[in-house]
Amino acid sequence: MNARLLRQFAPALVLACSTALPGCALLERPQPEPQQAVTPAELQQTFDAYWQAYLKLSPLEATFVGDARYNDQLPNFLSAEYRDRQQAFEREWLARIEAIDTSALNDQDRLSVEIFKHDRKIAIEGEQFPDHLIPLDQFYNFAGLLAQLGSGTSAQPFATVADYDNWLKRAGQIPALFDQAIANMREGMQAGVVQPKILMERALGQLDALTPEDPTQSLFYKPVGAMPDSFTPADRERLTAAYTAMIREQINPAYRKLADFVRDEYLPHCRDSAGLGALPGGDQWYAYNVRRITTTDLTPAQIHQIGLDEVERIHAEMHKVIAGLGFKGDLHAFFKFLQTDKRFEFASEDALLAAYNGLRERVDAGVPKLFAVTPKAGFEIRPVEPFRAKSAAGGSYMSPSEDGSRPGIFYVNTYDLPTRKTWDMEDLYLHEAIPGHHFQLAIQQELDGVPAFRRFGGVTAFIEGWALYTESLGEQLGVYQDPYSYFGYLQNELWRAIRLVVDTGLHSKGWTREQVIEYMLANSAESETQSVAEAERYMAIPGQALAYKIGQLRIKALRDKAAAALGDRFDIREFHTQVLKDGAVPLDILERKIDRWVADQKAA
Repeated sequence: MNARLLRQFAPALVLACSTALPGCALLERPQPEPQQAVTPAELQQTFDAYWQAYLKLSPLEATFVGDARYNDQLPNFLSAEYRDRQQAFEREWLARIEAIDTSALNDQDRLSVEIFKHDRKIAIEGEQFPDHLIPLDQFYNFAGLLAQLGSGTSAQPFATVADYDNWLKRAGQIPALFDQAIANMREGMQAGVVQPKILMERALGQLDALTPEDPTQSLFYKPVGAMPDSFTPADRERLTAAYTAMIREQINPAYRKLADFVRDEYLPHCRDSAGLGALPGGDQWYAYNVRRITTTDLTPAQIHQIGLDEVERIHAEMHKVIAGLGFKGDLHAFFKFLQTDKRFEFASEDALLAAYNGLRERVDAGVPKLFAVTPKAGFEIRPVEPFRAKSAAGGSYMSPSEDGSRPGIFYVNTYDLPTRKTWDMEDLYLHEAIPGHHFQLAIQQELDGVPAFRRFGGVTAFIEGWALYTESLGEQLGVYQDPYSYFGYLQNELWRAIRLVVDTGLHSKGWTREQVIEYMLANSAESETQSVAEAERYMAIPGQALAYKIGQLRIKALRDKAAAALGDRFDIREFHTQVLKDGAVPLDILERKIDRWVADQKAA
């Protein structure tokens, strides 16, 4: 899973607004201005101005990209005033870019304009859906995000005295944000827009875990124990006292107030249904999510059928592996064998982490065969923090900071260690680290002459589609050397195909949480622990899980199409360069880009 979603989620929690709900009015879109020609330099200046205005409006995003200017700020991004400002911001900048005559621009600049318009239009379309009424869940939520930031292990820096003071100021704004969340959820209760009960039970457990009685045991106290030796005794004493007071007087009361609200007031009003389709206007809301996330015009029904077809295809490939192993039993028996045989378990958390680190040398040796361009930034492998491990995915990735002070981070989930299997390791590494998310996101961030909104933004279907596509490169990269690891790759491709079935099942076909879990257990080798966590993830972020398989299928289809057209002239290294060289783009734009490259190659 890609952590850039976290970055998109955090500063803009959300743009949505619905005229059907009280206190909400959509803003009129400015009338288009006559188009004017601009030079490439003028266009770059316009995009630079947009990015600076965006970071000022979205200080958490600035923190995540390594811009420290707003590290002391935490706007109340759930308030009506902030959402109105954000909606006006989208319209203003769309109007400014639509006023540009692109006929004299080069291909790269026209691509920037095309992507910019796409992003603004899809954001504006989403304003009709009331995401702000359901801001909290167990998967991505502001409470967990702020705990990560305040722990000193995420993007918020804690290297100087000024850094420590910045967090004190930012944390001081947490109570107002939490109060707004409570007010929004109360409004949602009145409008019938509430979360599934099971998700809020999970979120409640996370909130309770973040408020120990002893401030020194809080995640928010960790920076105190990690103060640099260069701090003076006076600064150490002042900051220790200030952080203790912050936790006791601001953080813990705010988290407990939110937890008490969820427990005593919100949970009784939560719904037993699982899918977005159960909410007012939910079918239209989900169809929008599908278009936004996949950047295609595919309908939920079409994607559901694609998923069923892919499940059938991958099952057939799995049967070939099982036959080759001489295993006596059917597919379900083999799934059970993979889940229960002790040979596939890690002896300890340290052993798991060592195994992942040991993959680096093997994969790095194979990279030159497939890639001509690699990122400059490095990455680290870390275990998922305990407070969120129970509900977190098996792995995730956080991009490096722009200034190089923080590497990329591959988070590996070690919770319920017996369920983390050795056969699941290699493909997860390829997906999250090299050549998956780390390659794609770090290369994108390091692009020269490309506007910042492209270097730090992105399309989920491209980002996750690329990461899933790279799993298919395992044999060429020196992994999948035994049939169990190869089966693990198939299992994870199967898992993404299953997502197409169950996500659309949940949100457009009325499937229950239990139906989803049953389908996953019946058709894959995943454990019940993982199946439950994944089902609840799909409930929390409708449509996001579709990005992986839809993006992968499109990239693979483009590769096959290019290889067929170019024959012996097809170069896999150059194809990968063409896919990666412009960052994460909508899939239809990617297809047009690759088609132009193929035509140029044929004409050369």
